[in-house]
Amino acid sequence: MVKGQISKIDPSELSLNDKLIFINRVTKVVKGGKRLSFSALVVTGDGHGHVGIGLGKANEVPAAIQKASATAKKNLIEVPLKGQTIHHQILIKYGAAQVFLKPAAPGTGIIAGGSVRAVLEAAGVKDILTKSLGSGNKTNVARATIIALSSLKDPKAAAEARRAGASTGEVTSGG
Repeated sequence: MVKGQISKIDPSELSLNDKLIFINRVTKVVKGGKRLSFSALVVTGDGHGHVGIGLGKANEVPAAIQKASATAKKNLIEVPLKGQTIHHQILIKYGAAQVFLKPAAPGTGIIAGGSVRAVLEAAGVKDILTKSLGSGNKTNVARATIIALSSLKDPKAAAEARRAGASTGEVTSGG
């Protein structure tokens, strides 16, 4: 895989479950009155390390949910899990929303609320400590969680990459 390139995950090979996080009723004021539409935020995942979120907008609620679900399936990512938790802690900011994820001991459960909980459950994480800081915007919090999960590194894969870089003579800058 080329650096910076994300591999696509085929949703047809996975048994995905959709979960609706939030429906927003949006009103646009036009000359003839108010025009109503809906936006839906959906998370989809297989419970075994694959998760994606999608935002869909339409004039009817079912159509918005359907669009959001299709977008979520297109935006699937793979999460490196260590048993039922994550490998290391991470703090990610998206917009004004900040999400902090920290691995937890077995039996802890998912200590999270709102969008973060929905995304982590869909990903298959069972034990984790989280804190949502800054904005409470459900969309931005969910996106921050997805970015955090996609930024997680598997220690074995990172070590392999370091070894491969050292064998090819690549120079890495020290911190």
